[in-house]
Amino acid sequence: MTAPEDLAATAALGPEDEDAQVAQDAQDAQAEQAEDELASEISAEISELAAQRDQYKDIAQRVQADFENYRKQVQQRIRDEADRASSRLAGALLPVLDATEAAYLQHPDEVGPLLNVMLSELRKQGLETLNLQDQPFDPSVAEAVAHEPGDGGDVVVAEVLRSGYTWNGRTLRPAMVRTRD
Repeated sequence: MTAPEDLAATAALGPEDEDAQVAQDAQDAQAEQAEDELASEISAEISELAAQRDQYKDIAQRVQADFENYRKQVQQRIRDEADRASSRLAGALLPVLDATEAAYLQHPDEVGPLLNVMLSELRKQGLETLNLQDQPFDPSVAEAVAHEPGDGGDVVVAEVLRSGYTWNGRTLRPAMVRTRD
């Protein structure tokens, strides 16, 4: 119906019908208002739940990051402890290696194969012999126990008196050397 027809239909209604129409309109308005209030409440609850979800998600991400950092720290500690343990073992073997080198100087044919096998196996694990002969003197890898005068230039290693070693890039034992300038 169009607006003039609505007016005509309303005019054709009696007083009882008009009261019923007004009551129906009031009920419709209340129902609409209730729906609006319910929609507002639902919208507020959705917003609150979304905020809680974001908060819990943030907490979960922080806990996950903390756990990942902890896991990395534990792995690093395990690696460091394994390196320290293997370094202590290598350090404990240095007197045996020194004795083998001394025996090699006296009996190269008999002791040479044993020395080579020992050095080969230790190199596989991270041992490196410092080659300092005629190199510039570096106090972080060599200990000077004697000095001989020279040309007056830079201080260099004249003779290695006891071999020095590094273990996985760190100085295990500095070499004992005689220097000259």
